[in-house]
Amino acid sequence: MEKTAKIFVAGHRGLVGSAIVKNLNEKGYHNIITRTHGELDLKDNIKVEAFFEAEKPEYVFLAAAKVGGIVANNTYRADFIYENLMIQNNVIHQSYVHGVKKLLFLGSTCIYPKNSPQPMKEDYLLTGELEYTNEPYAIAKIAGIKTCESYNLQYGTNFMSVMPTNLYGPNDNFDLEKSHVLPALMRKIHLAKLLSENKISEVVADLKVSSFEEAQPILERFKISAEAVEIWGSGAPMREFLWSEDMADACVFIMENRDFSDCYVNNKDIRNTHINIGTGSDISIKELAYLIKKIVGYQGDFIFNSEKPDGTLKKLTDCSKLNALGWNHKVDLEEGITRMYHWLLNK
Repeated sequence: MEKTAKIFVAGHRGLVGSAIVKNLNEKGYHNIITRTHGELDLKDNIKVEAFFEAEKPEYVFLAAAKVGGIVANNTYRADFIYENLMIQNNVIHQSYVHGVKKLLFLGSTCIYPKNSPQPMKEDYLLTGELEYTNEPYAIAKIAGIKTCESYNLQYGTNFMSVMPTNLYGPNDNFDLEKSHVLPALMRKIHLAKLLSENKISEVVADLKVSSFEEAQPILERFKISAEAVEIWGSGAPMREFLWSEDMADACVFIMENRDFSDCYVNNKDIRNTHINIGTGSDISIKELAYLIKKIVGYQGDFIFNSEKPDGTLKKLTDCSKLNALGWNHKVDLEEGITRMYHWLLNK
């Protein structure tokens, strides 16, 4: 990419998009186009078409998506498949129509089968049944990969796909109901610590209510107290976590140095051209909870509710394809969680 190139980052306010914008700025790219959801609804094809016609971006990072944790994915199944399909279809198609030089579509490693061999290689896509709780979201992301591949093969575009593992970092979603596991645990444990230190006014401020009486039903609903925090599931599932700014660095690296043609080895049955982004190491949810507890400084207990779903028991990415292209992650989990907690406190 040229330093003066016009770059559209779709979803620039989210965890992924904000990290990409920051990385681009640090590397000298300043001709960046962004739009909030209020300014441009990416589900609206007419508005997306008008945006591309007016702005004519040369490069596109497609980081906009409807995302959430296991509860949100399983509850709002129609929203997750419909909104993600609409967003990505509109942006990818208009990128083709308006001659975008290169596009990077961001998905998720939930695209792999529930019982996929570990670690998960790109070639394991569509070899088995998906995890039920996030099946609609996963299907939308698989469709995005195939849309990019299909446009490349039919129209000669240069659209690539990356599948990051579980991400965390600045601008994460800390909603107690809809967030992913790491930020959800961090917020719960932080609130429990405040309660244990009798910092009631800070609890009220955190929950954005006017009194502790209003805060109590929320704390009870999510089983947060000075003495203990409830965690969904057994704590046994293993998960891999990647610092969001490492992920952004990988995305910009790929856009700067690689093309679609670098993503496959022969011209027969071109498929599975997406690239995993991860660390190649994982941790159990139980171990993660205790690591966050140490960093936050909470002294209470955990109650693991085994009646709640665990999801896939192990999800570890094989990152050899990306490593062979010349990129490796830099921030380890304990350092990243520490940075994230400091960011949350300052925010």
